[in-house]
Amino acid sequence: MSKLLHLSASPRDEASESLRIARVFTEAYQDSHPGDEVEHWDLWDGSLPDFAVGAKAKMTVFGGNEPRGAEADAWAKARRTFERFDSADRLLFSVPMWNASVPYVLKQFVDVVSQPGWIFTVDPVTGYGPRLAGRGKRVAVIYTSAVWGPRLGPEFGTDHQSTFFGDWLRWTGLTDIQEVRFHPTLTGDWDDARCAADARARDIAKVF
Repeated sequence: MSKLLHLSASPRDEASESLRIARVFTEAYQDSHPGDEVEHWDLWDGSLPDFAVGAKAKMTVFGGNEPRGAEADAWAKARRTFERFDSADRLLFSVPMWNASVPYVLKQFVDVVSQPGWIFTVDPVTGYGPRLAGRGKRVAVIYTSAVWGPRLGPEFGTDHQSTFFGDWLRWTGLTDIQEVRFHPTLTGDWDDARCAADARARDIAKVF
C-alpha cells in the first residue's frame, strides 16, 4: 500500500485553482487506488517550525557537532517535519505563482527539510549527493498562475515558480516528476484551461 501526501502552498481555500485541481487529482487517485492512504498537509496551518535557531543548528551539524539546548529543540522540530514529508512515496504539491515564484510558506518548507544527512550529502570534490534518489518516490506538481503564461512576453512576468521548485526536487533526488499546469492568463479561456488541467490531473492520478 502506498501513501499519497498532498502538500498545499495556497491559503485561498475554495477560491484556489491549485487546490481545486488537487481535489480532482486526489479524488481520481482514491478511485484508482482504493487501498492507499491519502493525507492533506496545509503548509499554512502553523505546523512548519520557525527556522531561525534551526539555521544555527544546521551549521553546528555541518561542523560535525551535536546541537544542544534551543538548537537541539529546533533541530528536532525540523526532523519531525522532514519525517512527515518522507513518510509518503507519492507526493502531490499544489503551487500557485506568487510574484513570479512560489509562496513563501513553500520556501519555508524547503528550507526546513533541506538538511545534511536528510535531503543531501556534500563532498568537497564531488559536490552534493541527493539522499532521496533511488527510493521509488513519485511526484506530481500543480503549477497555476493568472497573469503569466508560457506564450507571453516578459512584460507579463517570468517563471521562477517551476524553475525554482523543479530544480529543488531534482536536487533532492526526486526525478520522477509529473506536472499539471493551469495558466489561463488574463485574456485566456478559463473554462477550457480548467478542463485541460482537470483532464491531465485525472490521467496522472490514475497511474500514479
